[in-house]
Amino acid sequence: MSTLTFYTLLPQAIWVAFMFAYGACVGSLINVLVYRLPRGMGVVRPASRCPSCQTRLTFRENIPVLGWILLRGRCRFCKQRISPEYPIVETVVGLLFVLLYLVFYGFDELAPRSALAMLQPEWAMNGLGSTWPILLVYLILVGSLVAITLIDARTAQIPLVLVWTPALVALLIHTAHAAFVQVRHGNPAFLQPGIGWKLADGTRWFAAPGHVWSLPTAGVHDWWFVGSAMGGAAGLAIAVVLLELGLIRRSFADYDEWEKAERARQASESSTSHQDEPADADAPVAGAADDAEIWIQYPHARREMLKEIAFVALPLGLGVVGAWFAPWLVEQTVGPWKQASPYAPTLVPPINVPLWLSVLSGVLAGYLFGGGIVWAIRILGSLAFGKEALGLGDVHLVAAIGACAGWIDAVLGFFGAAFVGLAWTLLAGLMRGKLGRTLPYGPYIAIATLLIIIAKPGVEWFLGRLTGMQINLP
Repeated sequence: MSTLTFYTLLPQAIWVAFMFAYGACVGSLINVLVYRLPRGMGVVRPASRCPSCQTRLTFRENIPVLGWILLRGRCRFCKQRISPEYPIVETVVGLLFVLLYLVFYGFDELAPRSALAMLQPEWAMNGLGSTWPILLVYLILVGSLVAITLIDARTAQIPLVLVWTPALVALLIHTAHAAFVQVRHGNPAFLQPGIGWKLADGTRWFAAPGHVWSLPTAGVHDWWFVGSAMGGAAGLAIAVVLLELGLIRRSFADYDEWEKAERARQASESSTSHQDEPADADAPVAGAADDAEIWIQYPHARREMLKEIAFVALPLGLGVVGAWFAPWLVEQTVGPWKQASPYAPTLVPPINVPLWLSVLSGVLAGYLFGGGIVWAIRILGSLAFGKEALGLGDVHLVAAIGACAGWIDAVLGFFGAAFVGLAWTLLAGLMRGKLGRTLPYGPYIAIATLLIIIAKPGVEWFLGRLTGMQINLP
C-alpha cells in the first residue's frame, strides 16, 4: 500500500471505527430498553445489575461487546451465564451504523465509480460537514427500529416512547438544521439543472428532484403543502386534547374488561366439558385462546372504528382547509400571485416558502401522511372484516418513519413489509423453535424500512421493472 493510499483511507477508517463504537454503545442502550420497557421499569434507574445475583455492575462489565468477551460470557460475581444476545445486538447495531455511514459518505470516496457509490442519496452529496444532523436523525431512527423489532417480536407490542422519540428528534433537528442553512446561505431561489437548489449566496444545495431537503418537502412555491401540513398538525393536536378531555371517546377502552370476561367464560366452558374426562397434564385446554390471538375474537371492532374515524376527521378536515387557507393568506398579506414569465401560465407566489418552514412542513406531512395511510387501512380493514386489522402501534411506527425519512419512504416501508413477511414465512418453514414462528407486522416494517434507506436505487429499479417506467424516489 502506498503512502498516498494509506493517508487517503485513514480518515475513512477512523470514521468507520467511530461509527462502530457509537453503534455498539447505542446497542447497549437498546439491550436495556428491550429488557426494561416491557417490564415497566425505568431506563436510567435502577442501575444495571446482574439478573441472577443482583450485584450492581461496574463500568468494566458494561463495555459494549468487549465486556462480554472479557468476561467469557459469565457474570464476574456469580459466574452465571450471560446471554450472547447482548454482544450480538451491540455488534449488529454497530455494523448497521457503519453501513449507513458508508452508504451516505464512504462508498462515494472509497469506490467512486462502483455500483456501491450509486447508493448515496442526493442530500449526502453536500458532505458530512454540512449534513451530519440528518445522519444523526437516521441513526436514531435505525436504533429505534432495532429496539422495536426485538420488543414487538417478543411481546407483540410497540412501546410508544420508541416511536415518539425519533419523531420528536426529527421535528427538532430537521427544522433547526434547515434554519441554520437558511441563515448561513439564504433561502432557495430557483432549481438548477440536475438536482441542486441555488441558495441566495450562490451555494448549490443538493436535494432529491423536486424537493429541497433529505425528505419530501414543499417546493419554494408550494404554500398549499405548507398549509396542509400545518392544518393537519393543528387538527391532530386538537383531537388529542379532545380525547384527553373525554369529548372524543377512546377506542377499545373496554377491551381489557372484555378479555377478562372472555377468558373466564372459556375457562368455565373448558372445565365443564372435561369434568368427566381423566386429567392429562400435557393436554392443551380446549377453547383456551393464546395471548397473541384472543384479540381477534373481540366482537365490536366495527363499532370502535367509528370512534377512530371521529378522531381522524379533525386532522383530515383541517389539512384540507389549510391547503386552501395558506395561499389565500399569502395573497392577502404579501400580494397577488403572478405569472413566472409571459410564456408560462403557471402562477407563482409573491414570496418563496422559507427553507425552515418547507422542511418543518415536510416532517409534519411525513408523520401525518405516513401514519394516515396505515390508519386508513386499519379502519377500512376492520370495517370490512369485523376484526382489528392492524394495531395502532404500527400506525405510530410508520408515522415516526415518515417524520424522519419522509412519507414516501414510510409508505414504501409499510407496503414493502409484506414482501419481507413473505420471505420470513418461507424461511420460517425451514426452521424450528423460536425462529420458526410468524412475527408481528412491526418487525417486517422495520426491516423493509432499513432496506429502503440503504438500497433505495435497488427499490427504484424494482418498481421500474414492475411499472415499466423510470422511477426516481426522493
